[in-house]
Amino acid sequence: MSRILLGVCGGIAAYKAAALVSALVQRGDDVQVVMTEGAHEFVAPLTFAALSRNPVYSSLWDAQHEIPHISLVRSADVLAVAPATANFLAKLAHGIADDLLTNAALAARIPIVVAPAMNAAMYEHPATQANLATLGARGVTIVEPAVGFLAERESGIGRLAEQDAILAAVDAALASSSELAGRRVLVTAGPTREAIDPVRFLSNASTGTMGIELAREAQARGAEVELVLGPTLLAPPPGVRVVRVTSAQEMYEAVLACAAADVTIAGAAVADWRPLETHAQKVKKGGAASSALALTRTPDILAALGERKNGTFLVGFAAETEHLERNARAKLRAKHLDAIAVNDVSAGGFGTGESELVVLWGESGREALGRAPKRELARRLWDTLLRLSATR
Repeated sequence: MSRILLGVCGGIAAYKAAALVSALVQRGDDVQVVMTEGAHEFVAPLTFAALSRNPVYSSLWDAQHEIPHISLVRSADVLAVAPATANFLAKLAHGIADDLLTNAALAARIPIVVAPAMNAAMYEHPATQANLATLGARGVTIVEPAVGFLAERESGIGRLAEQDAILAAVDAALASSSELAGRRVLVTAGPTREAIDPVRFLSNASTGTMGIELAREAQARGAEVELVLGPTLLAPPPGVRVVRVTSAQEMYEAVLACAAADVTIAGAAVADWRPLETHAQKVKKGGAASSALALTRTPDILAALGERKNGTFLVGFAAETEHLERNARAKLRAKHLDAIAVNDVSAGGFGTGESELVVLWGESGREALGRAPKRELARRLWDTLLRLSATR
């Protein structure tokens, strides 16, 4: 039995949500309904209460002692909103929480499925399309509306998707949220900083975004996640166990101290070199210590993991500026990896925006994940890794 939190927005298609609740209940799901104020104008709460055999929530002030916008999403496996109005999509895309449903959606750490329904002109408006793109990039599943006769006696796109399509999207979200259930995942992310003196260090431009999104996606799929995170201003996903480190040596020690994982993704941009000597005081211009900087190698974390795999599915990253796949395959072999994700950083490549990845494995295995926001790339990469690990 799955626990479904169903949001119903104020649109003519709200009446179809009653049939959706009935279908979910008949197949054995536990359904909790949240209605917006506008939805009350189309369907009475009693309809959903009778079909679901659960109380219907509409206000932040319902059952105040339970803090409903938190308790409802914490007790559900998936949040589905059908129909989802243009107003709701805009609020969710921009983080506006002014009623129970939008507050619950903002607090959700579970998969979210939205099925838009509205007039074709509203659906095709650039603002609505931009909001849908934003939500999709964040991992929200969009069930595309159907084309047909609309309430305005027009024909076009905007009809609520057929019930089977919504159920299939809900099932896919439920499946993805449990794919890694019972499995341990270790992710390294962010840069390292190798101190020269109290105010200077050697590092790189990594923000840790990709590793953080991979940890977030693993958690969404049910894994117990440990994130070894270098210095970054980005917040790690709530609920993930985080070990914060600064230097490559600290990351090396933290990673080896972690319990054995089923999947390890080494996404950190670890400095290959550190100063041979770290000065206790700031090095002054013109001083003897400022004329040259002697370097020594940092510990090779990925090689150490490769030597200690013991059944772990080990994934590396290669940020390259030339001969991308040739260099990545050499690293794949040398470090005893099961797969490696390579990206081109010749024009930058670090940051919180989009990126492009190619996954390599074995002697000739290759899959291009395309260019996308890193949240979407994390989802695509996990899809690929789960398929590869299942056939290992």
